[in-house]
Amino acid sequence: MGYQHVQLLKVGCPVSAPGCPFAPAEPVFSCFGSEVRVTCVNRLGELERAIMDVLWDSTEPLTVRQVGLRLINRDLAHTTVMTVLDRLAKKGFARRQRDGRAWRYQAAANREAYVTELMLHALDQTGDRSAALASFARRVSDSEAEVLRRALESLGELPRD
Repeated sequence: MGYQHVQLLKVGCPVSAPGCPFAPAEPVFSCFGSEVRVTCVNRLGELERAIMDVLWDSTEPLTVRQVGLRLINRDLAHTTVMTVLDRLAKKGFARRQRDGRAWRYQAAANREAYVTELMLHALDQTGDRSAALASFARRVSDSEAEVLRRALESLGELPRD
């Protein structure tokens, strides 16, 4: 039996395209006796986003303490940062690796991949993707339109994902 995509309403998780770099670490669970594959991109909460910004800005994996120290204007308990990082890892936004007794965390994919998944999800919410894309194209600045033009032109030069 093939996989189905479902929306997890209890956590507000929208369905994303297959191959999403943010799919949960354990994406398969049982639902009414059938196997369901969950691929999703959650909209990050405010604290999750702040922590992901730290991970996205880092070139190396960070410990919980290092992440906490890089959170500006926040007085968070070590356990709070640890809990949020653990949840981000379980949701597939962060990867972690053991370093002695500590865990080191890094972003599972870059910020642009996250934003791309959010944009694709937004397109899925409309009944007419073409109309939504055309409306979007009319609203971007001239420089952003040029970036889009170059990106579309390059699709013919490079293999697509």
